[in-house]
Amino acid sequence: MNDLANPPKPERQRKPDWIRVKAPTSRGYGETRQLMRDLNLNTVCEEAACPNIGECWTKKHATVMILGDVCTRACAFCNVKTGMPRAVDPLEPEHVATAAAKMGLEHIVITSVDRDDLPDGGAGQFVKVIEALRRNTPATTIEILTPDFRGKMQAAVEAIVAAGPDVYNHNLETVPRLYPTIRPGARYYASLRLLEEVKRHNPLIFTKSGIMLGLGEERLEVHQVMDDMRSAGIDFLTMGQYLQPTPKHAKVIDFVTPQAFDAYGAIARAKGFLQVAASPLTRSSYHAGDDFKAMRAAREAQLAKAAARG
Repeated sequence: MNDLANPPKPERQRKPDWIRVKAPTSRGYGETRQLMRDLNLNTVCEEAACPNIGECWTKKHATVMILGDVCTRACAFCNVKTGMPRAVDPLEPEHVATAAAKMGLEHIVITSVDRDDLPDGGAGQFVKVIEALRRNTPATTIEILTPDFRGKMQAAVEAIVAAGPDVYNHNLETVPRLYPTIRPGARYYASLRLLEEVKRHNPLIFTKSGIMLGLGEERLEVHQVMDDMRSAGIDFLTMGQYLQPTPKHAKVIDFVTPQAFDAYGAIARAKGFLQVAASPLTRSSYHAGDDFKAMRAAREAQLAKAAARG
């Protein structure tokens, strides 16, 4: 028998107990899924195979992914399709606002694929979505999670900040040393600069960034990323366990224990972040609405303390 005709299947890594989640089956999950289909919207929850999809969709929380479902980059950790994207859907902003209204969202997270093919990197579509939400659901707070707008960052940030999102998120994803293998199309310091630019244009917009653990990073490298983020004025840090979406993606080097995440979280709080979410299942937009309220309250308390000191 020719073994070359039947190559062995790559082994899937066994996940520790603290990573396992139940398959989604609730009615709320089905209703959220159907609404996204009806409005021709993509979600990062599905495209990135998020482990929290069952919990979030049951509660009618979804992270909408605009600008299509095909990315112009091919990061080693990401499950989103790579290729040449389709034309931008002009109806998408109104569809996002309709979804927010139908789901009764207090807080919405909008992200996108990378669109290096567009002259503005897709920034204009973020602006249109923010404007449609402000018109249709003015009480909904808006969090955006953008790509790095490589080569177009200044104009993109300026336009989006002017549209006035409540939270501007852009993930650093990993430590600088691992960028060539994990995030080859991006530059660590360019991503930091983007978040600095947001604050420069409007210090009142909350900034947020996240990294994945388990890719082979060292503890002191993670501490350095925290310091870099604080130097850039970032308010909110998220840290979660990297999970390998398919055998073709970067391997998990180690599963970081919940206790180690707690220790990282304590260090991040000591470094002065307004809000920190650090656990194996933490993802950028997991519990984003509750975290936003907590972050806003933390800033108000900080300002009140400063005023009292006079």
